[in-house]
Amino acid sequence: MTDTSARLSIGFSWVGHALMHIVTALFLTVVLVLEREWKLPYDELIRLWTLGALMIGVGAPLAGWLGDRWSECRMMAVFFLLTGAGAIACGLTDGPEALLWALAVLGLGASIYHPVGMAWMVKNATNRGKALGYQGIFGTIGIASAAVVAGGLTEWLGWRSAFLIPGAICLGLGVALALLIALGKVEDRQGDVKPIPKASRGDVIRAFVVLSVTMVCAGLMFNAMQVVLPKLFEARLSDLLGGSTLGVGGVVTAVYLFAALPQLIGGHLADKYPLKRIYTLCLLVQVPMMAAVAVLADLPLVGAAALVVVASQVQIPAENLLLARYTPERHRGLAYGAKFILSFGAGPLAVQLVALVYERTGEFVMLYATLSVLALVAFAAALLLPRDRDVPAKPATAPMAAAE
Repeated sequence: MTDTSARLSIGFSWVGHALMHIVTALFLTVVLVLEREWKLPYDELIRLWTLGALMIGVGAPLAGWLGDRWSECRMMAVFFLLTGAGAIACGLTDGPEALLWALAVLGLGASIYHPVGMAWMVKNATNRGKALGYQGIFGTIGIASAAVVAGGLTEWLGWRSAFLIPGAICLGLGVALALLIALGKVEDRQGDVKPIPKASRGDVIRAFVVLSVTMVCAGLMFNAMQVVLPKLFEARLSDLLGGSTLGVGGVVTAVYLFAALPQLIGGHLADKYPLKRIYTLCLLVQVPMMAAVAVLADLPLVGAAALVVVASQVQIPAENLLLARYTPERHRGLAYGAKFILSFGAGPLAVQLVALVYERTGEFVMLYATLSVLALVAFAAALLLPRDRDVPAKPATAPMAAAE
């Protein structure tokens, strides 16, 4: 295993994180244009993403298992190729039914990234918190730029280009990674660069139960926020934006970009301070901020939404390191797959929740009140995580091996 392979692995993982979030969020802005072009209501169109969002969660455990058993780097090449093909298919569709299935292919390809890309990067990184922080920045940039990429391409070249161009970039990177693997420049690493101490069986079970609850809540919060933010800004910032799709996308981008640097800080904090403390504080901050988003408008709304996104992004390095800490190395891809079937598997529920609330109320006050309650539930559950000092400071001896 060479240093070049490790650097390329980390680099492709970072870029892949950005592209995954770009392509999976394109439709959330494009749908605003399809309302007018296809003359269909928002709640009916947004439901087309339900199957794609479901595939992101359902495909994750299988992708993680294949990464563990077959090859992490080869699965990442499949991620780029399949996601790119799905995005291009979306851009070539001519109606709701075809778009539904194209979005499903896109979601299946995107399901590969988090369980495989996360485990791939953790295995190759020495300073994991810092590396996860940078990975988080790329993901945040992807989330942030998706709306402005979709809005800009739609206004300049038409909505189809909003899928076709990012899809072509994904395909190109997939071909490049496949060639590097064939040339032996990128290889699978056997074992972590920096081994993680093993936890006791009791702490593993306790952490599994607690993180299952927090990750479901966080998944609902993240997906609902991402789905609804373009429509929320269109409705409550109309005086400022004048109904411009590009303007809506630009404000969404600004909100998510605001969280980029704090996430890097979160990665540094995760290397230095107790993970449980960072995780619980981030969840606590989201309780009042979600409630504020429910009732605010104009610039105060943008500020509250930005604080929600900052807190949710800063917690991610701590959450991923907690999962790595309580998971045997040989099953880490599967564990990250389980995480993302919980968090992204909540995506279809979030889509349906957004559609239901909007269909019945024409607004999102009840939605954000519900998300505030979910943040409170997640915070209360996180308080039950094992204390950081309960984790051994050195690799466990033979009796601890039962945790695997």
